[in-house]
Amino acid sequence: MSRCEVYFSVDVEADGPIPGPYSMLSFGMSACGSFDGDEFRPVDPAETTFYAELKPISDAYVPEALAVSGLDRDRLAVEGRDPGEAMNAAADWVTAVAASAGGSPVLVAYPLGFDWMFLYWYWTRFAEAGSPFGHSRHIDLKTAYATKARSPIIRSTKRQMPGELLSDRPHTHNALDDAIEQAELFHNLVRWAGHPRRQGKDLGGVMGT
Repeated sequence: MSRCEVYFSVDVEADGPIPGPYSMLSFGMSACGSFDGDEFRPVDPAETTFYAELKPISDAYVPEALAVSGLDRDRLAVEGRDPGEAMNAAADWVTAVAASAGGSPVLVAYPLGFDWMFLYWYWTRFAEAGSPFGHSRHIDLKTAYATKARSPIIRSTKRQMPGELLSDRPHTHNALDDAIEQAELFHNLVRWAGHPRRQGKDLGGVMGT
């Protein structure tokens, strides 16, 4: 049995709302800490990272979504990594980093649904071993905040979070930049005491236990 969980902050940039008809254009991952059941141990999220830009898998795209990413589909069609190569390399990287820490990998995202949907679909479709996170080893930071703050999900956006939880890094829509920024939010959320009637310590507090 693994001694701990090893957390990876992830962010995705895509050219549409769902994978398959639309493409994941880039993704970034940052190893950001571990938890052994007693103590959360953060690490510098800029130290151990993975980033890939991918060839589009279809001709369809939503112009507004593409504009947010700032990526050029024509350039990626020529210079982007093959999805199979990139997803296998990413899975190998996650597995190796987690193994070096003696733990099992857990994905961290905000909000989880969009990023997990694309990554899980791509790993299932293109990677030989599938997802390195299985089908359910993940944490949604929006839910974690709502649990700790005793706040409804609709009032658990970053704009409504206390300033001390947010990273000082800019949100650039570069997937790696944003994964690192999000890792710092995760660090702060783990340490945050939360609602006075719901205080906990370390990751137990984040998970509402």
